[in-house]
Amino acid sequence: MRQADQKKSAVLDLSKHVDQRVRVKFTGGREVEGKLKGFDTLVNLVLDECVEYMRDVDDPYKLTDEKRQLGLIVCRGTAVTLVCPCDGMMEIANPFLQQ
Repeated sequence: MRQADQKKSAVLDLSKHVDQRVRVKFTGGREVEGKLKGFDTLVNLVLDECVEYMRDVDDPYKLTDEKRQLGLIVCRGTAVTLVCPCDGMMEIANPFLQQ
């Protein structure tokens, strides 16, 4: 069977998360949260009611409490590093942090 005849399958199956809120992290440290409206096999995403979590000026990988409303956005799949559902997600203390 030739490669052209094979059906392309998605790297990540996000169909069960359509119309649910997801959190997306990008290369470079940016993070957004929004309602997943669509995706393709390359993990290009369409998010609605999107909010960006602003980063600290001194440490670009540290988030602040400040948020920015973005609305409807298209996320390029090559920049996406993490997609996770917001339901059931909670922040915990770092167990490896030296006190």
